[in-house]
Amino acid sequence: MHTKEQKIGEIIASHAAKEGPLLPILHDVQHEFGCVDAESEAIIAKALNLTRADVHGVVSFYHDFTPAADPRPVVQICRAEACKARGVEAIIDAAKQAAGERVKIHTVYCLGLCSAGPAARYKDDLHIRLDAETVAELVENA
Repeated sequence: MHTKEQKIGEIIASHAAKEGPLLPILHDVQHEFGCVDAESEAIIAKALNLTRADVHGVVSFYHDFTPAADPRPVVQICRAEACKARGVEAIIDAAKQAAGERVKIHTVYCLGLCSAGPAARYKDDLHIRLDAETVAELVENA
């Protein structure tokens, strides 16, 4: 059984040959543990010869990283200008209603599907041309 420090060490080692490994490491830690907490930040900082403030600055800047794990499934809904122009605001209430407390609705500002919005992502699956009915179905199935 690996300790958290050992697992993070393995993640760091897997990115050792990369230039600028901090973001890939943070993504892998977030994926593995559901968060990048203070303990993880300290381990990463020490291994990369950075200050914890340096690591925390990156963690707190990007919305993909959370300081505590949330066991709920997450549906990301794009609310950038292109999706707004294609009607995302009209479907937000349907998503929130379908989510209740069981699913976390997370606003993001661009999924890169600007011509096919409104768009959302659940896990690694992208969903496009959503309306109130299809976004509710997506959330209910999350």
